[in-house]
Amino acid sequence: MDGIAGFLLAAVALAGSPGPATLSLTATGAAFGARRGLSYLAGIVAGMVVVMAVVASGLVGLLMAIPGAAPAVGALAAAYFLYLAWRIATAPPLGATGAKTHAPTLAAGFLLSLVNPKGYAAMAALYSGFVLVPGRVSIDIAAKMTVLTMVIVSVNVAWLLAGAGLTRVFRDPRSNRIVNLLFAVLLVASVALALLA
Repeated sequence: MDGIAGFLLAAVALAGSPGPATLSLTATGAAFGARRGLSYLAGIVAGMVVVMAVVASGLVGLLMAIPGAAPAVGALAAAYFLYLAWRIATAPPLGATGAKTHAPTLAAGFLLSLVNPKGYAAMAALYSGFVLVPGRVSIDIAAKMTVLTMVIVSVNVAWLLAGAGLTRVFRDPRSNRIVNLLFAVLLVASVALALLA
């Protein structure tokens, strides 16, 4: 496992950098609190494990080779991210009495990972750019998946807690609304950048 240090550094940079998943987790923490965001976090991690398996198997390359598949997948992903941004922007401030808005669910986090273009690009770069166990492809893939899952859990917990920390600062309904709107705009911007890249 000679390349583990470089792989870890690249994994933290790619998985931890701002993108649709990390920004929506931070927004979830700010809008709903860390405890109510744990299910969403679990969905994102579970979805990323599926993304890792899909990238490692080569299915992404096959899907994108189908004429018209890339624009259709991109449009579906963009629609889902716009829906998430709307949910974040319209979330009531924490502690609002009678609030009927629910925090994003495990299924929502799972779906986000499956449609997140940044996730596929990051996993493809990590899988193709590093060899942890030379000459043993299946063990190499298993090692990468294990390390990546630990990194993804760690950085996503940090983003969720960062958002929850913002909630403590912005208890005022007006300030919380501004934070929610800001994260919704950042989420849409990160998706636009990922789709244009």
